[in-house]
Amino acid sequence: MKDFFRKNGIVLLIAALVLTGVISIGSAVMPVNPLTNLLGILATPFRAAATAVVSWGEGVYRYATEYEALQERVAELERELAETEAANREAASALEENERLRDLLELRQRRRDFVFESAAVTGRTSTSWEATLTISKGSAHGVAEGDSVITETGALVGVVDEAGLNWSTVTTIIDPDISVGATVFRTADSGILEGDLTLMTQGACRLSYLSAQAELVSGDEVLTSGTGGLYPSGLVIGYIEGVYTDPSGLEQYAVLRPAADLDALAQVFVIKDFEIIE
Repeated sequence: MKDFFRKNGIVLLIAALVLTGVISIGSAVMPVNPLTNLLGILATPFRAAATAVVSWGEGVYRYATEYEALQERVAELERELAETEAANREAASALEENERLRDLLELRQRRRDFVFESAAVTGRTSTSWEATLTISKGSAHGVAEGDSVITETGALVGVVDEAGLNWSTVTTIIDPDISVGATVFRTADSGILEGDLTLMTQGACRLSYLSAQAELVSGDEVLTSGTGGLYPSGLVIGYIEGVYTDPSGLEQYAVLRPAADLDALAQVFVIKDFEIIE
């Protein structure tokens, strides 16, 4: 309907004005008599109609003009909003990158013995029996089987299980095949970090072979012990969520929440070399 009025409104307006004009001229040239009065009477509603049509036409034209201007303004605001959102995303990404670089610098200053290789996370495998990552560096970059993989803050992600030429598979710390010597920072109690099929589905792992006398609490930080020299000591593994006694009653075990957010990792660091600290 709007398009019809926009296209034909001028024609309707002209027709109404012509009809009104004809009646008015007829009234003017004829002497005042009953016929003239009749024409005047007949002309009155048409004059009113012409005035209404003119007002309606002006309103339609003004509406159409303002509507188009409003549409253009909405489109302009949408473009501005999209540009602002893109700029905000870039700024947030830059802030995250700066934070990662600061954390990595602190780690380098704290552990000057580490030789790093930065790598991007290119794939994830999470099934009922394994939890692994694929990264973008391999033997061509000095990455080898058994190398520890960490975040920029020094949190343990896992260990290289297989190294291709330009890729590697990392067994994460929640995978059932993982086994790492660990120690509780607050109490110095020792145990073994192990993956567990049930806990893996919850994104957690298990600290086994704890003494029945160990007094651990929720929130205790667990680090790599470095025993055996396979892994650097002092890497943060995670935090205790709960402590339980095994069926024999002779040992305790704890459920650990990894310090590294394994589902959100985009970049990791492979420790290619380090000093063994006994």
